[in-house]
This record gives sequence, C-alpha cells and structure tokens, in this order.
Amino acid sequence: MNYLSMGGSQLVLFDYIINLSIFSLLVSTPLVIRSFFNHRPMKHARLWGGVYGGIISIILVMLSFQHQGYSYDIRYAPVILTFAYLGPVSGLMTGTFALLARLSSSGHWTPAIIGWAVIMFGLSVLYLYIKKFTPVKRSMFLFCSYIVIYVITVPVIFHVFRDEPFFHITYLLFVLLGVIVGLLLIEAYRKMHRTISEKKEVEMTLAASESKYRLIAENTSDLIMVMNPDLSISYFSPSHEMVLGYHGVDLEKVELFKFIHPDDVCLFKTSVIKMFENNESHSMEFRLLHQEGYWIEFESRCMPVEGEMKNVEHIVIISRDISERKKSEEILLQSEKLSIVGELAAGVAHEIRNPLTTIKGFVQLYKSGVDSFDFNELLLSELERIESITTGLLSLGKPQAVQPSRLNVWGLIENTLELLAPEALMYDIQFKLKSEAASYFITGEKNQLKQVFLNILKNAMEAMHDGGEIRVSIRNGAKGECIISIQDQGCGIPEELLPRLGEPFYSLKEKGTGLGVMICHKIIKQHNGSITYSSKEKEGTLVEIKLPLDK
Repeated sequence: MNYLSMGGSQLVLFDYIINLSIFSLLVSTPLVIRSFFNHRPMKHARLWGGVYGGIISIILVMLSFQHQGYSYDIRYAPVILTFAYLGPVSGLMTGTFALLARLSSSGHWTPAIIGWAVIMFGLSVLYLYIKKFTPVKRSMFLFCSYIVIYVITVPVIFHVFRDEPFFHITYLLFVLLGVIVGLLLIEAYRKMHRTISEKKEVEMTLAASESKYRLIAENTSDLIMVMNPDLSISYFSPSHEMVLGYHGVDLEKVELFKFIHPDDVCLFKTSVIKMFENNESHSMEFRLLHQEGYWIEFESRCMPVEGEMKNVEHIVIISRDISERKKSEEILLQSEKLSIVGELAAGVAHEIRNPLTTIKGFVQLYKSGVDSFDFNELLLSELERIESITTGLLSLGKPQAVQPSRLNVWGLIENTLELLAPEALMYDIQFKLKSEAASYFITGEKNQLKQVFLNILKNAMEAMHDGGEIRVSIRNGAKGECIISIQDQGCGIPEELLPRLGEPFYSLKEKGTGLGVMICHKIIKQHNGSITYSSKEKEGTLVEIKLPLDK
C-alpha cells in the first residue's frame, strides 16, 4: 500500500478530532447530570455502566471513517475505561456492543472478530493481575496490552496496512488521547464527588455539633457568655433571661460592666485582660444585677479560645448562681460557731466545777465548826486554778493589743532557754541549741512568741520524767521562712491523738486544760505561721513552727 496523501492525512486527523470531541461529550454528559442529583449509590451500576459504554462505542463506530475498505475509530477507548473502572463483566458488555456495531457498519469480519476476541481475552486476564491498582494505573496497563495485541494482530498477522506505520501510530495515539481525556473527565468528577461528599459530611457534623451545643446552651441554668478582646460580649445564652430576667437582645445593647457590682468591676476587668494576655484559664466570683434590682453572686469559669494565629480571640465565661450555696455556708458556719461555743461552755463548766467542789467542801467543814484542818493552801491552789482557766479564756476571746517589731528568733529562743535552765537542771534535762545562722529576723510581738516557746518547752520537759535532752534547731525553709524544731525524748503521743492537739480543754496531762496549746496555735496563726506535730509513743515528740522571715 502507498502512504496516505497530505490531503488524506488531514481528513483522517479531522475525523479523529471529531471522534475525540463526541467521545468527550458523551463521557462528561452523565457525570454532569449525576452531579445535580443526590450522590447515592446507583443500583446495578456496573451493568448500566457497561450498557452506556456500549452506546458510546456504537456512536463512535457510526462516526468512523473508511480507509481502503477498513473502518477506523476510537471505540476501544471506552472499552479500556470500562474495564479499568467497572471490571471485566462491564468491559465485555461494552466490547460486545462495539463489535456488533463494527460488524454492521463494514466488512472484513474475520480480522475484526479475531482481533476483538484476542483483545477481550487479553484485557480480562490482565485485569486479574492489576485489579488492586488504581483505575488510572489499570487504564495505562490495559492500554499498553491493547497496543501489543493490536500490533501483533493487525499489521503483523492480518497484514493490514503493514506498509503504513504512520497510519497505525496515528490511530493508537488517538485511542490513547481518548483514554487520557476519559481519565481526566472521570477523575475530575470523582474528585469533585469526594470533595462534595466530604463537605457535606463536615456540614452535617457541624450542624449536629451546633444543634447539640445549642440544645445545651438553651436549656442550662448556667450563664454562658462569649467575650471579645475589646471586652464586648458577642453571645449571651438564653439562660440570662431565666436567671437575671434580661432578654439577650437587651444585654447586647448595654456594656456588661453596668450589670457587675461596682466592687467587683476592677477585679473582673483585671482578670479578663490577664487571660487575653497570658492565655490561661481562670476562676472568679462576682455579682450581677437582676432586672428587679438585687444582686446575685456567681462563680465563673473563664476559658480562653485560641484563633489561627495562636492568639486569644474569645473568652468563654460560664457562670453559676451560688447564692444558695453561700447561704448554706453561712448557716453551716453559724452552726459551727454555736457548736464551738457549746463545747467551750461545757469544758469551762467541767473544769471550774472540780475546784469549786473542793472549795465548797472546805467551806462546809468550816461552817460545821471543824477548824483543825489548815485548808488555806488548798483553797488558794484551787482558786489559782480557776484564775488560770479564766485567764486562758480571756486570752482566747479578747483581742489583744499587738505591737509587732523586728525580732531575731535566735536571740528570743536563747533567752527563753536561759529562763528555763534552772528548772531543767532540777529534772536532769539539757537543752541543745543548733542553728544554721546567727540571726533569723521576723516581724512579730516579742512577748506572745516567747509565751509560745515557753509553753512548748514546758510541755516537753513535763513529758520527760527520766530526764534527757531537748534539741532545739533553727533553719531556713524553702519558701522564705524559718523553721524552729523542738525535739524531746519524752513519753510521746499516740498518732491518733495528734489531730486533737489545740482543742480547748483537751490535754494529755492530768491537770492540764489544753488552753495553753490552743493559745499557741492562735498566736502562731496571727503571725502568719504554722505549727505541726509528729510523735510516737516512747520515742518523743517533734514540734515544728514555721514563721515567715522579714525581708
């Protein structure tokens, strides 16, 4: 055969371009129509896909051009795409439609049927090995196998236009263009479909989430507000109407600070500004004005919300009415006070009744004329006991004039030990004083602190019936404080009784009132310090006093 003339080549190219244009239109039409409907899975999609691919093949065969008695078109482009996307069954259906159309349009049935059979078999077998690949890769593999089968069967076996390689190259090139165009259209549609599906899923998730949070926000009794960096409020929950009596629209028109108690405005503003600057959650209490004119106390949890630039764009404020809780706390506090007063009164009555009974007995003896007993010392002793009890009670209840000054704890303790040294010598007790430094300055009232040290050291001495050592040490604490430790070698205190130390009229001594330890606790608390005990029976007691250093 001779090569095609220039005019014939232009005509063939024109026919191929028409085929490609019609093919593109036929591929894109169902995809565009499908995009207007709900993307639900179609029943028997592979069957209908094979049928539609066959229709496209028939139309492409109708548009084929004749060349020396042979019909040429790009009908195998839809066949390859159907194989790649829908599998061998659909591909065979499309191929069958293409073959029937080809046989009805021109002669040379033998090469057409044999070529079709070899191509269908080759594509079906290859599909089994490449079915795990993506459709795009499958399309490329199937097209490569189609080239091999076409070259072997058409120009080699059947000797069709063996001397016109350009014609075959042009044909295969346009089939490839048809496959590529079809791939681009289908993949574009699939990507659009995935994007739309993902967008709908996100919208549904957001809608469900919004509905859920709206349900919570509209039915909670807590107040929910969203504050902007300019301290304006962009959202008020409907609960404001239920709790405060205001409509959300009314609140949005007025500054929030007009509803906050004047005494709380400064604290509220400062806390909110710090949250915007430091991006930290914060809790606070403030009072809001009810529409009827009275104030309601709220406890609020404020949470900053970050934006895309990691800066705080909003603060969500969730407030809860704590008026009833405050009332309950006041009632509980009042009840606790009454309980303490009752306990104190019972203790006073018990402690004073004993010496009064003794005094009453001696007075009755005196009244009956018995004068042979010298009971003056006993009477004085019992009266002194009553006096010490009343003095201790006055120390607890009466506000004392405190004149704080800068004191050296080391010197104060050293002076206290000197006062107790003669008494300690009588009971065979030695004091061992140890200090990390020569001076520990604090701010406090000298006589009160000396009373504390005297009480604790005397208790330590009274617990050491067989003598021994009392170790007193002073050292620096971790938080700008000094720690005074007093360790004795006495009988010790059972661990279960330690929490009761400091209670009024609770004492481990036979004639103790417990008021001394209670007074020590009160004095140390007034000096912003703390006192702790640790002890075991027969191992002694350790008392630690912590006082803030004067900087």
